[in-house]
Amino acid sequence: MMELIPAVDLLDGRCVRLYQGDYARETVYSDDPAEVAARWVSLGVKRLHIVDLDGARAGAPANLDVVRQIVNTVPVPVQLGGGMRSAAAAREALALGVDRVIFGTVAIEAPEIVETVCRTEGASSVVVSVDARDGHVAVRGWTEGAGVLVSDLVRRMADGGVERVMYTDIARDGTLTEPNFGAIRALMREADVALLAAGGVSSLSHLLTLDEIGVEGAIVGRAAYTGDVDVGAALRTLSETRRC
Repeated sequence: MMELIPAVDLLDGRCVRLYQGDYARETVYSDDPAEVAARWVSLGVKRLHIVDLDGARAGAPANLDVVRQIVNTVPVPVQLGGGMRSAAAAREALALGVDRVIFGTVAIEAPEIVETVCRTEGASSVVVSVDARDGHVAVRGWTEGAGVLVSDLVRRMADGGVERVMYTDIARDGTLTEPNFGAIRALMREADVALLAAGGVSSLSHLLTLDEIGVEGAIVGRAAYTGDVDVGAALRTLSETRRC
């Protein structure tokens, strides 16, 4: 069954959501991210997606104390992104009990770091975040364009030993519209990697379509908090669909 993975985005120690990655357009959902994480797990979630937004902006993890609280609170794997721009940062996060670290900017600027962590810590502990705007990769917390095609980066990462990629269409993120299904299908065809889909997932029908496409997991952000996606009900439907 495709994993439904709620996002817990951290900014100044709080659980927030940004609109299309814009730090000036935040919605605060809770001052207690660990409680939010536990709530998702109580509904049957098997994995959590944590984003250190301060870290993404600063270039180094900034909310590791909160991440530690989450890891120590929930009995499910946690994947962490935001500010992972060195092998040392990745190892520090993994030492906290994080299951996977997510590289973004460094995959463009220093791909050898990603390859090193894949080799020393195991490829299963690495995700490369491919954040797209109009088919091109954006870096540094979505604030800059990298001048690289998404498809080229994914192929390059796969050649370097990466087994898992997360694709986010920035224009869809936080908008409650729909994922970029065409781009996701194209990536599934073009690269031999497991794919996590993010950005615009805002209904059960979107989840069912992503499951049909064959992605490994769907990251659900704002829609999980607004109730547009009933996480518990969606998990039950996905499970029943898989059994049919």
